[in-house]
Amino acid sequence: MITRRELLASTGAVVAAASLASIAGPAAAQAKKTVVLASMGPVTGNWDPTSHTTLGQSNFEKFVFSHLTRCQMEEGKVPELEPDLAVSWQLIDANTLEFKLRDGVKFHDGKDFGAEDVKATMEYASNPERPAASFYPGRVDVEVVDRLTVRLSTAKHGYPASAFWFISSFLPILSAKDVADPATLQKRPNGTNAFKYVETVGDRSTLSANDAYYGGRPKIDEIVYAYVPDANTRLLGLMNGEYQIAERLEPEQYASLAGNATVVGHRGLSTENKYLHFRCNKAPFDDPRIRLAACHAIDREQILMLMGDAASATSCFVSPMKFGFKDIETYPKYDPEECQRLLAEAGFPNGEGLPPLEYITSIGFYPKTKEYGEIITAMMAEQGFNVQLTVLEPAAWEQAIYRAADGQGQGHMCDVGWMTGSPEPDLVLRPNWHSKAALITGVNDPEIDAVLDEERGAATPEERLKILQEKVFPLMAQKSPSFSLFSAVNFHGAAKGLQGAYYFPNGPIDLSKADLV
Repeated sequence: MITRRELLASTGAVVAAASLASIAGPAAAQAKKTVVLASMGPVTGNWDPTSHTTLGQSNFEKFVFSHLTRCQMEEGKVPELEPDLAVSWQLIDANTLEFKLRDGVKFHDGKDFGAEDVKATMEYASNPERPAASFYPGRVDVEVVDRLTVRLSTAKHGYPASAFWFISSFLPILSAKDVADPATLQKRPNGTNAFKYVETVGDRSTLSANDAYYGGRPKIDEIVYAYVPDANTRLLGLMNGEYQIAERLEPEQYASLAGNATVVGHRGLSTENKYLHFRCNKAPFDDPRIRLAACHAIDREQILMLMGDAASATSCFVSPMKFGFKDIETYPKYDPEECQRLLAEAGFPNGEGLPPLEYITSIGFYPKTKEYGEIITAMMAEQGFNVQLTVLEPAAWEQAIYRAADGQGQGHMCDVGWMTGSPEPDLVLRPNWHSKAALITGVNDPEIDAVLDEERGAATPEERLKILQEKVFPLMAQKSPSFSLFSAVNFHGAAKGLQGAYYFPNGPIDLSKADLV
């Protein structure tokens, strides 16, 4: 579905056809234009983007930090990179990717942007000790050629530089000055994008327009990013004018907007799949047969019926918006007989002897998680699994799903999506299922590691596509460290007067060219 043939066919420079459009003129004298965004996810309080993989905070950071490139990821279109902090880029050789950088860009603290910032960011953030290092394909060395030219080198680390092609649109660029001072980096976000961080008070973080933004000063003067965990509260606040944007609406809520003259809805297939993650380093799911038996106990058709327009049926470990997507013929299907055969083979006939299992899910973050969690719990119980569903509000759920310092995590199964802002599949595959990360599953399987490393190291996009579709996804279907339930659809609501907003399929919203009219 998605190919990089044209993008990577040549090592010649990929030069931008035009610079980012500017918004001319100073803001007119008028009342402050404030957009209050009702978010489904909290921020952590640590503003270092490498300190977390939290979706709500990542969406917030998109307003503040820029990236080397930009990728719109429009449904049904081949993804193409556009200029952001870089104006051109080229593969010098298999292990070297060069970026020419935009001149005249300043960080929010007034520091000039340049090559040293890219070097500091990438060498710091790709360090395996950083929590978000799993977003990088591996460690990378960065050469400063001159003030506005950098070369990313992967020669010492055993994978091709083309792995950075698409994720250059996802990785936030930090100030080298901040990277050198971790205390300052953690204290406040300091980027180059259209909005500047002001303060956080309680559950609300405030941003103001960046007068020096290289794309032109935004017409929106202020963004208030409000954590509102309950979807009904987000909808009611949108309807009464308290909020100008509401994230993550339920499908029925989205449908209800059709008859309202003051608000509009936005629907789009996301880059996210919803997974039932198994704790693969904890009994009984350390046995692939038990994991596969659990998959065969679940009738995904019932879940899709419940989800309606909020889900798209897929049988793959990545979304259709990702490079390499393909429905896998051997993907586990609802099959009670096979479930029982596997349980018996593993020594638990009819589920007898299995320990009680805790299944962790959220409420208010994703649509209908509690409802389909109850369905999954009941279906597994029919096959002899003793499952208790634990429903948590988003902040507590965020804390519960990730593995702790001892390598373990709460419970035995977790309902989690994985949303990333690039067509790059490794942003999903490696954080979740490579043993060097396995942030939730804890899986440590040499065969899975081997095919993921083979895929990452492929010499061409065509070879990589073949490995993904013929090796990676079939092996993961066989091992089932997680069970992908469906590909998610995003629903947003917005005030009718908010025009020009762009909704990325991974969740963030671009208001740099938006206006309130």
